[in-house]
Amino acid sequence: MESVIAKDFHWEMGHRLPFHTGGCQNIHGHSYKMRVEIHGIIDSSTGMVMDYFDMKALVQPIVDQLDHSFLCDSSDNLMMDFFAQNPMKVNIIDMYSTAENIAYYILQQLIPGFFPFTSVQTLTVRLCETENTYAEAFHEFSR
Repeated sequence: MESVIAKDFHWEMGHRLPFHTGGCQNIHGHSYKMRVEIHGIIDSSTGMVMDYFDMKALVQPIVDQLDHSFLCDSSDNLMMDFFAQNPMKVNIIDMYSTAENIAYYILQQLIPGFFPFTSVQTLTVRLCETENTYAEAFHEFSR
């Protein structure tokens, strides 16, 4: 038997898109909501694909790292110079901090932790940047 389970996470984070020609080139923030969803085989001995406790243990450290930080693209020289002079909670990534890239970045951070759970077949990260928008990143485990 197979099943899908998911858990939601929330955090606050700032960023900017220096290439953007609208308001997003300015420093701003979002109340992010993320759903981590897995699809897999139900273990007959536990009745679960995975324990929610284990899922939270894998995901929460990433959320804590991002919460109340500024997510900065390493090529954004203006912000990199600012943070060099003003030490604050910043996470530097090698890509623009679009919803698509953030979802992919988080997915890449999660894959190694979920890999040992052999019942998990797929891992999906759905990142909501606003109430009405989201991006998804997906990984299928080859077992």
